[in-house]
Formats: sequence, structure tokens, C-alpha cells
Amino acid sequence: MEHKRFLVERDQAGMRLDKLLTEAEPSLTRSSVVRLIEDGHVTVNEAVPGKNSRLKAGDCIVLEIPDPVVPEAKPENIPLDIVYEDDDLLVVNKPRGMVVHPAAGNPEGTLVNALLYHCGTSLSGINGVLRPGIVHRIDKDTSGLLIVAKNDFSHKLLAEQIKVHSFTRKYQAVVCGNLKQDEGTVNAPIGRHPTDRKKMAVTLKNSREAITHYRVLARYQGYTHVELTLETGRTHQIRVHMASLGHPVAGDPVYGGKNYLTSLQGQCLHAYYIAFEHPRTGQTLCFSAPLPPYFTDFLHKLAPFAL
Repeated sequence: MEHKRFLVERDQAGMRLDKLLTEAEPSLTRSSVVRLIEDGHVTVNEAVPGKNSRLKAGDCIVLEIPDPVVPEAKPENIPLDIVYEDDDLLVVNKPRGMVVHPAAGNPEGTLVNALLYHCGTSLSGINGVLRPGIVHRIDKDTSGLLIVAKNDFSHKLLAEQIKVHSFTRKYQAVVCGNLKQDEGTVNAPIGRHPTDRKKMAVTLKNSREAITHYRVLARYQGYTHVELTLETGRTHQIRVHMASLGHPVAGDPVYGGKNYLTSLQGQCLHAYYIAFEHPRTGQTLCFSAPLPPYFTDFLHKLAPFAL
């Protein structure tokens, strides 16, 4: 149990308790702060307050942050589209709509649950019990190729390739609007969104280098089919970078703005190609996954509007 103490400054007088704690403790969301207050993990001047309590200058707030309860991922007999497998690793073609590992709101039905059933104990333990074998991730509604490590030896060497950018990952997407150039590079740092903690953003504050290369494959009225190559692998990188250009991924409910295509039921983004050096043999392995039906169906609808 972690304890944190805050003293209300003069310019913070009149603030609501939940708002002040959310600003003072960036690791917590507003909803999690409210739950901590309701569960009695917050005191003001040694008394239990309400979440709407208004604060006075000099008030002493004590916040208890309970130790996280780590659930155990359980094996589930979920079919996997395995592109390649040996004693050290797997390459899996993840379907759209599948979460990679268990988390709040998604305790089961994930890729990890399926891997535990398929591989048993033969998964690397570097990322803990909730993410065994997971070397890199793609979003729930992004389909495509992922590498899974079966042992710590393979995991470390694969992770090192990602770190030094020798690990090739290519995606295809349909983005809104028409890109001015046939190819280009977005070199813009990505960090947590300053006001919405569920989103990422191009920002200089608490950010990391992020580089995405793009190449136009086809143009349509109102849309562009592009290939994207990741030089780095930040959370939501392609989605954030394309949105920063004013060309969000079609169907993206988070970065696509108010007029995103709900009919796509998620972003039109597919990790179609991956290449890396096998951690044990040193052989270069390359794999590709065909565009899934949701993607090809959308391209078929756009075909009459080709430019």
C-alpha cells in the first residue's frame, strides 16, 4: 500500500477533491480517484470526505494507493491463425476485435488466453503472468501479424531488434482525404494526451521519438490507400501520426473525429508484413498476411471512385 500526502495550496482553494487528486497524481484517472475516495482510501484532515468535497488552503490530504491485484490469465481454447511456429517463437495473424492480453474490461478471450492453451508453459515470462510471450502489441481493432516468444532467450533478442530498429513492420491502411505527397515521413514525438489519458498525441511533453514512413498505394475520392512502415513502435503510433497530418485512419473511433465511418466498426488498419532475424539461427524471416475481408470489402466499395 502506497501512501501519498498533499497540502492544499492557496491557489487550489475551492477545488473539488477528485479534480485536485487527478491533477496531482497523473497515474490515476478521474474514475479511479473517485473509487478510491468511495472506498475510504482518501482522508482530508484525517476525516473521510465525499468526492465532491471542496478544499480549503492548508487542508492535508492523504491518499492510499492499494497494491495492484494481479489476476492470472487462464488458457482458453480459442482458434489461432498461426503463420509460423518453431521451438522459439510463433508468428500469429491476429484477427480484428481480439485484445492482445488481459486487462481491465478484457479479462478473457484475448490472444494470451489462446496462447496459453496452445503453448502451455512454453512462453517467455519477461512481461509477467498477464503478458507471457508478448514481444510487441497491436490494437484490439487492428488486425495482422504479431511475434510471440516461447522463451526468455528469444524474447530478449527479439526485443533488442525492436529497440535498434532492425525489426521491419509494415501496415496497410485506408486514410481519410488525399495525401499531398506520394510518400513521406512523419517524425513527431508521441506521448500521453494532455487532457485525455486514454489517448496519445503528438507532444513534446513526456514523449518519445516516433517515426512513421508512408507510401501511397491508391487514391480514391475522399480516401487514400497507403502502406506504412514503422521505424519506432509507440502506442497508437500510426493512428496518431496520420491524424496529425489531417488524414486519420478511416473508421478510427478515437482519432478520426466526429465524422468517422461507424460502418467500418474500427480503424481500417492491418499489420500485413513483418521481417526479423531469428534469435537462435540468425536467419532472416519474412512473413505476410493477406488483407482481411473487412479491408478488401471497403476497397471494393471505393473502387468506383478511384482517382
